Amino acid sequence: MTATTIRHVSVLGCGLIGTSIALALRKAGVHVRLSDRDPESVAKAVRMGAGVALTSDDPPADVVVIATPPSTVVAVLRDAQARGLGGVYTDVASTKAGILADAESAGCDFTSYVPGHPMAGRELSGPGAAQADLFTGRRWVLCPHPATPPGRVRLAAELAALCGARHTLVQPDVHDQAVAMVSHAPHLVSAAVAARFAGADEITLSLVGRGLQDVTRVASGAPGLWSDILRQNADSVAAVLDAVIRDLSAAAAALRSPGHGVSDVLADLLVRGNRGRALILHADQASAPAPADAADAASRDAQLAA
Repeated sequence: MTATTIRHVSVLGCGLIGTSIALALRKAGVHVRLSDRDPESVAKAVRMGAGVALTSDDPPADVVVIATPPSTVVAVLRDAQARGLGGVYTDVASTKAGILADAESAGCDFTSYVPGHPMAGRELSGPGAAQADLFTGRRWVLCPHPATPPGRVRLAAELAALCGARHTLVQPDVHDQAVAMVSHAPHLVSAAVAARFAGADEITLSLVGRGLQDVTRVASGAPGLWSDILRQNADSVAAVLDAVIRDLSAAAAALRSPGHGVSDVLADLLVRGNRGRALILHADQASAPAPADAADAASRDAQLAA
């Protein structure tokens, strides 16, 4: 088990990510309090063993995790800081630059706020989809403000480690450009492919295979949440989509044009696709956690049972 100074955490937002964080922290022996605007989400997370409901009488937590939609993070942060809910505040929103700018305009306290983003998720939503091991071996991005003391950044990093993740420090604008590439634009591309089947006939649907299922898997994400995410990172996502559209438009034009040029255009795109896919797989393998030693695993299980 990771040695920790974190004993009490409050999680505000009992969706997939918030409840998964709570489950991971409970597994690590941390006391977790839960809050959500939907009482049933809190009740479900409590039934899953993710913690107990937060009350107005609870003392301040060591860390407060804001796991609400991106457009609500600043308001929730400002309210939580005003109420003194914890010593350190972090969030899990998948956009950062806009939230930091809005938080600064709203007068939020950056000496206690460490913006964060765990790089993990599922196409499902809600507390029922949560998993304690969702963040195991994954990256957890932290984008601290210059005014934030190093000790509080370390506490946010400690929280990530308790969830099984490895933290990395990234500038907010660099983060937003990167997630546009690795998450946000791919989600829209997946949705665009899946949308072709919204009115498909039975014969076409009967021929669906694993390849199409893989390409369209993330298109199952909650439309409301994803609309919020995409609006928060609009410019970076649009830039990636423009590049994808250029490639697809060139391929479509080549397919409609007679002559040998079509082979060159398609081959170029397919070869670059092979190269990109190889790099994606290499990056994923490089970030995979090493298999735990059997003795270490047994010791960890014994500590958790204690």
